Amino acid sequence: MLNKNGNSKFPFYLPQDFFLESKKGRKDDVLPEILFLTTFPPRQCGIATYSEDLIKAMEKQFVYSFDVKVCALETDKEQHTYEDSRVKYVLNTSNEKSYQNLVSKINSDDNIKVTLIQHEFGLFADNTQAFNQFLVDVKKPVAVVFHTVLPRPDQVFKAKVQHILDTVDGIIVMTDDAAEILTRDYRIEREKITVIPHGTHLVPYLDKDVLKKKYAIGERTVLSTFGLLSSGKSIETTLDALPTIAKTTPDVLFLIIGKTHPTVVLNEGEQYREMLKQKIVDLGIEKNVRFVNEYLPLDTLLEYLQLTDIYLFTSKDPNQAVSGTFSYALSCGCPVVSTPIPHAKEFLKDRAGLVFDFGNSQELAEAVNRLIFDVELRQEMISNGLHKITGTAWENSAVKHAKFLQKIAKDEMELHYRNPKVNLEHIKKMTTNFGMLQFSKINQPDINSGYTIDDNARAMIALIQHYKFRRDTSDLKYIGSYLNYIAYCERPDNLFMNYVDMNLNFTDQNTNENLEDSTGRAIWSLGYLISQSKIMPTDYVEKATEIFERVIQRAHKIHSPRAMAFMIKGLYYYNRSVKSDDTVAIIGLLANRLVELYKNSASSDWAWFEGYLTYANSVLPEALLCAYTVTANDVYKDIAKKSFDFLLEKTFCDDAIKVISNRSWLMKGGVCEEFGEQPIDIAYTVITLRKFHDIFKDRKYLVKMEMAFNWFLGNNHLQQIIYNPCTGGCFDGLEEHNVNLNQGAESTVSYLMARMMIDKYFGNENELYHRRKSRSYKDKLTVN
Repeated sequence: MLNKNGNSKFPFYLPQDFFLESKKGRKDDVLPEILFLTTFPPRQCGIATYSEDLIKAMEKQFVYSFDVKVCALETDKEQHTYEDSRVKYVLNTSNEKSYQNLVSKINSDDNIKVTLIQHEFGLFADNTQAFNQFLVDVKKPVAVVFHTVLPRPDQVFKAKVQHILDTVDGIIVMTDDAAEILTRDYRIEREKITVIPHGTHLVPYLDKDVLKKKYAIGERTVLSTFGLLSSGKSIETTLDALPTIAKTTPDVLFLIIGKTHPTVVLNEGEQYREMLKQKIVDLGIEKNVRFVNEYLPLDTLLEYLQLTDIYLFTSKDPNQAVSGTFSYALSCGCPVVSTPIPHAKEFLKDRAGLVFDFGNSQELAEAVNRLIFDVELRQEMISNGLHKITGTAWENSAVKHAKFLQKIAKDEMELHYRNPKVNLEHIKKMTTNFGMLQFSKINQPDINSGYTIDDNARAMIALIQHYKFRRDTSDLKYIGSYLNYIAYCERPDNLFMNYVDMNLNFTDQNTNENLEDSTGRAIWSLGYLISQSKIMPTDYVEKATEIFERVIQRAHKIHSPRAMAFMIKGLYYYNRSVKSDDTVAIIGLLANRLVELYKNSASSDWAWFEGYLTYANSVLPEALLCAYTVTANDVYKDIAKKSFDFLLEKTFCDDAIKVISNRSWLMKGGVCEEFGEQPIDIAYTVITLRKFHDIFKDRKYLVKMEMAFNWFLGNNHLQQIIYNPCTGGCFDGLEEHNVNLNQGAESTVSYLMARMMIDKYFGNENELYHRRKSRSYKDKLTVN
């Protein structure tokens, strides 16, 4: 089952035997290898850290897809002992024979499919000729990541770079500026260059005050910089600015975080750090500066950055293409003041930060003071910076690198996404004693947004599913809160209210909007709870049943297509627990109305219930299929299949899903806008695909189910994650150029609902990996 490019059309949840049948007779337990040529820990340098972070991210994002191995770069002067099992080879870049030995090993190892070189000019400077010959002699695909791209080269330097560009099979740079330099100054085709920004870490955005207390900083205003210390960082620029800053902000504290670079220590000792210490004394700013002279663990470093009020990047090298320290600071929500290196100019434009000239302490002091006293500007820059940098998260970098390397390796790898651990932290954070809040600013719940029955109904279903599979008794408290909210919104002899404000008052939105859909969702959730009566607390079941049986008497008054569909789903689940001819009759009534809508709208090229495709489309065919399982009416089954297959044609391409845009609906005979994709439509599609596979046992539904779910994990047009594994939240939407970083109730619960369908059907990924040859598991893929 390969697409036209020879790639697997579905990700990892299908059993691995299924994949292995199709590709080159590879042994079950041997995966294709990606070989990184890079410095690597315990060596302490920026590229070693970068490579370790990238490799971990790739292994975390994919399962049973590839093995990443490392060839660690050393020189005659600097060598290490490696305990990491990923380190397969060591290359002494000073030694020509070491290059020759490595070429022989790579060429003779059939399992190495592609080599990725992390390139910095100094890493290969000891024997450039041997490095160039290595590139020629390697017979496997080779790609190079340029960490530095120098503009306006002389002819000798240009020839060295040109040799690399002409020899390798793929090129990665980290900024658009670097790509432009390569095309302009080195005459390389733009199509050969892939831009993948420096990766960053997702963080939970912890409370600054709590972190400042933890690190004995109190309420002081914190400036910081970090990285392996060397004179190139020009820390003295900040020290010269500090007296001016301290005049208006006496409590200011400048943190200089990081050890001295090992190569600097080797060549000149601690000369630069001692110079800085003397300068601090000479300027009389001892109380305003603190050295953190450690190579900090990642978690500690990220906490220091999160407590920082303003981050300072003062490098004096105008040709420094990119900085990982700069990226990490932005991702931690720091407003940044930086010298104008290309990376800074690219990311800090459009009010995402401030730039000052190299070595200009006066400009730096003015910029810092401006941000200290203009709180509104500082918050705007934090928000703008986060929206720009979050797309560079390591999870996204992993997806982009994997897809790039798959292409370079000429499809010798099949990519299977790995699911992150289920994390309910954000859902619980969004839930008060009254119910689930509607919106979130980034990952901070917005109490002013109030509550909706839509979100609480979906949340109740999702948490019941989670409890069903995990038996986590803490879920019951939240299920009870959502049930109480639904009860609060019931109106005697009328539809459910939907909107409640922070003061627990019903809002005017309830009179301005159609409440039928919300009522349908409430009935769906109540019916689902009742269907789980064997595992739900008795008082929950009794309360849900009382509400359900009162409200369902008004079902005949409902005519909105989606409201009827949600009601059918609620009745379907209710009927699982409480058999009743009346229930079957109401299902038939509502299903017949959907059938009539279909007959009035459908044509030879439009198999749908309306003259347009809008939101929550898949619940319509799903509801008819539920009606079929209760009534055995083949008309419902036939129309369900025709309409759902039509919808799939409109929303799936070869290897991905693109749901109907919320920018505009798809009108009959028209063309829908792209982008504006919502997590809720992905979730409803996953749920419906599962139901269709249950009934029809057609493998295409299972394939598309996994394909759709992986939209959350980066299988979308931006190749960016929509689910945030750090917070447990889900981003609110996928736009043309960015992801909406807010993590509201609808999107977060939608992810959990889809995830529970995946777990219900396939089990967790560890279980899958260990039983990939199980006959009973393969039976789930039987085609009738």
